[in-house]
Amino acid sequence: MALASGDSWLDKGANILIFGPPGVGKSHVGCGIGHALIEAGRRVLYMRTSEMVQRLQAARQTLLLPQALAKLDRYDLLILDDISYVRKDQAETSVLFELIAERYERRSILITANQPFSGWDTVFPDAGMTVAAIDRLVHHSTIFELNPERHFKLLHL
Repeated sequence: MALASGDSWLDKGANILIFGPPGVGKSHVGCGIGHALIEAGRRVLYMRTSEMVQRLQAARQTLLLPQALAKLDRYDLLILDDISYVRKDQAETSVLFELIAERYERRSILITANQPFSGWDTVFPDAGMTVAAIDRLVHHSTIFELNPERHFKLLHL
């Protein structure tokens, strides 16, 4: 319920990371938190991560990436669903890193992922960028690990 009220963690630019295999309800939990925040008067944007990357890539190609990132700054929370489906072989997925870096400690992100951090090397173009993105996301975050066999773990960092 504390996450749904959004008072302190959103104001600090903290993040929520939800991990688990397909079908355990990661997106459902993220949408539930987002819906509660909207009801509390917060601005929330939900988007599949692959769609966000495509939009940011298009903005970069037209030299409008700074303006696109500024528009996203209007939202208290960005919900990026299924980060694991973004692959570094897509042209310039580094725009996802730029989004994460831009919002770091200022605005919040909620991310769902099928893979643990160790599998994120398939998302970002190089290992250094992967580590830097994870570092920014984990700092000031609440991490949920949903697993139907072990129920779920909540880590508060």
